[in-house]
Amino acid sequence: MNRRPRPGTGVPAGRTARDRARRTLSQNFLIDPATIHHYARTVTDDLPGGALVVEVGAGDGRITTALAERAGHVIAYEIDPVLAGRLRAACAPLGNVRCVPGDFLRARPPQGPFHLAGSIPYAVTSRIVDWALAAPGLVSATLITQLEYARKRTGDYGRWSRLTVQTWPVFGWRLAGRIDRRLFRPVPRVDSAILRVDRRARPLLPPGALPAYRRCVEVGFGGRGGTLHASLRGVHPRSRVDDAFGAAGLDRGTVVAYVHPDQWVRLFQVLHANRP
Repeated sequence: MNRRPRPGTGVPAGRTARDRARRTLSQNFLIDPATIHHYARTVTDDLPGGALVVEVGAGDGRITTALAERAGHVIAYEIDPVLAGRLRAACAPLGNVRCVPGDFLRARPPQGPFHLAGSIPYAVTSRIVDWALAAPGLVSATLITQLEYARKRTGDYGRWSRLTVQTWPVFGWRLAGRIDRRLFRPVPRVDSAILRVDRRARPLLPPGALPAYRRCVEVGFGGRGGTLHASLRGVHPRSRVDDAFGAAGLDRGTVVAYVHPDQWVRLFQVLHANRP
């Protein structure tokens, strides 16, 4: 049922300022204690002692306090002024948490190694992931995202996105769990997932080869000719493309979305004669 606006406001009756803030900032808060602690373990289980965790979208501190129990240090960002006050109050007794009010996306990454965490606003997921991938000190990112986004990035649909393929030599992507939408307040329309991104201890390609690899991926995803084989033939001799497909175990009719990132690395190695 539609609510009539309050006189002179244009805002539907019954909708508070907090309701409007949650909608504007895409706020859905994980409230189930067991799931919160499971998530905190997923973030921190493999961390060395004293490790720094940066949390984005810390809200009122429910996840922050769980992270603080297991991490060396936590820097928690919250853009909503009301929630930032609650976050500061919740973390006041903790000696290893620094609360930062303001927009995380305007923050500079820490200079040293760090791990990113957070139940992030769905509306800015891509921007937060881009920020993380560009941060030199990022070791891992363990983010609660929309289930569809996590499945798309980790190949769970049987297809692979351009971003995952482009970053694969440096970062591994995996789906680390699913979270029922009913465990959030307000209840979102879709389920969520835990997306895990880990920087590889040893990249799959030499650093100097990465720009050429990314250009190769751009050509492949360009769609010229309808298949990956046809797209690559636009810039490489047919015989070299045939050899690369053979080495990667690919059929010439394979559509680009169904090429596993490991196969992309092998394609590139043959096309550019970068033998392992």
